[in-house]
Parts: sequence; structure tokens; C-alpha cells
Amino acid sequence: MSTVIERFLKYVSYDTKSDTTTGTNPSTMKQFDLAKELVAELNELGLKNVSVDDKAYVMAELPANTDKEIPTIGFIAHMDTTPEMSGANVKPQIVTNYDGKDIVLNKEKNVVLQVKDFPEIKEYVGKTLITTDGTTVLGADDKAGIAEIMSAIEFLVKNPEIKHGTIKIGFTPDEEIGEGADHFDVEKFGAEFAYTVDGGEIGEFEFENFNAAAFKLVINGRNVHPGSAKNKMINSQLLGLEFVSMLPENERPETTEGYEGFYLLDTIEGNVERTEMHFIIRDFFKDGYEARKQFVVDLVKKLNEKYGEGTFELELKDQYQNMREMVEPIAHIIESATKAMELVGVTPKVRPIRGGTDGARLSFMGLPTPNLFTGGHNFHGKFEYIPTYAMEKAVEVIIKIVEIYSEK
Repeated sequence: MSTVIERFLKYVSYDTKSDTTTGTNPSTMKQFDLAKELVAELNELGLKNVSVDDKAYVMAELPANTDKEIPTIGFIAHMDTTPEMSGANVKPQIVTNYDGKDIVLNKEKNVVLQVKDFPEIKEYVGKTLITTDGTTVLGADDKAGIAEIMSAIEFLVKNPEIKHGTIKIGFTPDEEIGEGADHFDVEKFGAEFAYTVDGGEIGEFEFENFNAAAFKLVINGRNVHPGSAKNKMINSQLLGLEFVSMLPENERPETTEGYEGFYLLDTIEGNVERTEMHFIIRDFFKDGYEARKQFVVDLVKKLNEKYGEGTFELELKDQYQNMREMVEPIAHIIESATKAMELVGVTPKVRPIRGGTDGARLSFMGLPTPNLFTGGHNFHGKFEYIPTYAMEKAVEVIIKIVEIYSEK
């Protein structure tokens, strides 16, 4: 029987980095390598209806072992790692009995996980940590979630005295590039509700996220020789900066937290003649979200009145919605998760996701899906780490959720 740590260390050896530029599904074919490994393991455990489709979605079923009517629960995690940093040749480092001091991740490159930068690490004094070697991501987002689900399922298979209903398993590609739910077949999956195991520190539980929109702004200028530019040149770059200056200064990612929304200038590229800017809008509350979008529309209208119609071209689109409105009415899936944590000695930390999640889109596709912790910290970078005991507790929480529904 593999431990959750052994599974995790095996899974992070697979390079599953996704890519926004390929236009394929999945975005990188190497995600199939891990998908095929998971299919083999699920078959070895004796699960039913094990499959991987042509877009790398893995699904499987642990059949009920009781005639009692119990809801069909799903557990979901994603296989890909962030495109922001390499996920190849991951070399995890095991730090046993952590002493509360800085951790040298890579002496040669002088990469140090410093307590002053990440003070929460002191909560894990005496624990075992898994870190990077300072050159790649670790991949706990979300291979820790995969390992935790697989280990929980293995435990249930090996311990048939624990009665349970049908349990569905799903592993998805391309979550990190916002496409994890694009081709997820909710009907085929067949769960009444599910949990993504894709959160952060131990105890974290999330059932609400941002409402999200993106917009592209093209600014059309006029270029003439700078020596004779007076009253003729229109510098599109400066007009773009003018637009940015009109956005609320205190409503940026770097100045907001908790339930506060923001505008983010994500990319900018241009010259005197033409500038293209990409932004995102985030807000937890529907009225605030709609007001932010309208603010942008009104701002563009105002600037076009100033500089001439067509100077500013706006393309605005919705991306995803706050899953709270789909999850909260089914209160038992929230109550069962927090109760499960408490029963295994974990303090629930219920908080909003300041980002997106497959669970948000799945919830609006008819599969209410809040998010459970994996135990990891500092995702998407070389300072990523995860305490091993947090992974073990995540396994216990998954098993306990199953037990809670079996006992109802």
C-alpha cells in the first residue's frame, strides 16, 4: 500500500506543465503521461469504469458497498502545473524535524526560503516538509490533491468494513490555464456533488470565488515624425496610460485582500500608432462586479468623446462566476466538509478564493463543487513547499466526508 507521500513524490516526477499558446486539448501532450499512470493505478485498485478520453480527462468509479441510499460523491484534482515556471526534473527535498530557521533550497544559486518572507512556515516547527530544490515548482498544485484522493480511495478499497455509496474520481488537464472544465463531461461523471482537492494550507475550505471578467483595450493613435508632430501626433501609449490613471488607485491586486475586488493591467504592448492592453476584473459580489464592468464601459465612452470615436476599442467578456450561489443552497456539502475536518483534528479555515477554480465552472455546469485543502504553500514558484502531515490529514478528511454521508 503506497503512502500519500510516496504517491506524491512519484507524481511530481511527471512534467505536466500546461501551455496557453498551443491551442490544443490538452494544451500539452505530456499530460497524458500522468493520466495513463493514474489509469493504471485505478485499474490496479479495482475501480470500475476507468477511462481517459482523447482530451486527457481521467474518470473512475468506486462502486457502493452497501444497499443504503447514499449520495454519489465526486472528488476532483488537476494534473497540470502552472505555465509560469518549469515543472520538469523536479527534485523534491525532504526537511525532517524542521527547526524554524531559513531553509537553503539551492546553495549554488543562493535560493533560500526565508522565514522573514514566509513567516507562516514557523507553524510547522518539528514537522517534515517537502520543498523544491530552488529551480522548479514542486507541483503540489495539484499533484498533492491527486495523491490525497488516490490514497483515500486505496484506503476505502482496503477497508471494506467502511460502508460507502458510489464515489466518482476525476482528474483534469489544463486547470492552470483556465480550461480544466472546458471538456469535463458532468453527465458522464455522474456525481450529485463533488469536492475539488486543490486548496492551500491545512484546514482551508472554500465555496466562494471571484466573479471574473477580462477585457482587451486597443488604442489607435497617429504617428508622424516627431520633429513636426505638434498638434498632429496622437501617442496611443500615453492614451493607454491615461486610461490606467483613471482606474481607482486603491483597487489593484497589490492593495486588496479578503473580499475586496480589483482591476489588473495584465499585459501591455504598443507603439505610438497602436497599443493593446489586456485587463482582468474581479469582484465577489454580483452588484460590485456589474458596476466595475459598467465603469470600464463608461470610461471608454468618455475617452472616445475626448479623443474621437474609435480611438479606444473595447472587448469585454465574462470569464466565470462566484460558485457560492450554486453551493450555498446545498448547505450539507459545506457542513459535511467542515465537520469532517473537526472530527480529524483540523481547524476549518473557511475563506473566499481570490482567484478561479474548476469548481466554480463545474458548479454552474450542474455539479456543485467546493474546494478542500491540499496542505501546500507558495504555489507556482520555487518557494513552494508542503508539510507531509497536512497531506495525511487531507486523506483523513476525504475518508471522513465519505463516512459522514454513509452514516446519515
